Amino acid sequence: MTASRASGATRGLTGDELLALPAVIDLDTSNKALMVGRSTGYGLAKHGEYPVKVLRLGNAYRVVTADLLKLLGVERQQPGGGQESGSSERHGLAA
Repeated sequence: MTASRASGATRGLTGDELLALPAVIDLDTSNKALMVGRSTGYGLAKHGEYPVKVLRLGNAYRVVTADLLKLLGVERQQPGGGQESGSSERHGLAA
């Protein structure tokens, strides 16, 4: 039981998992992506030392996924090089 728990705690997120994250995530998910333990992550957030900006919403901590991806060097690929025409084609909208 300890071995599986330990391996889960040290395993980060894959590139595909990172790219599938919503715009804002909880601190536990961010900690997992950074391979930081829960206590360490919350301690860093509490003292304003977390490696990305942390939003405090009531009792909850939230991290903007774009900031996390930038820190990790992961970029979302945009169809058509980020041009509007690529976006229209992806959604099947007429020009």
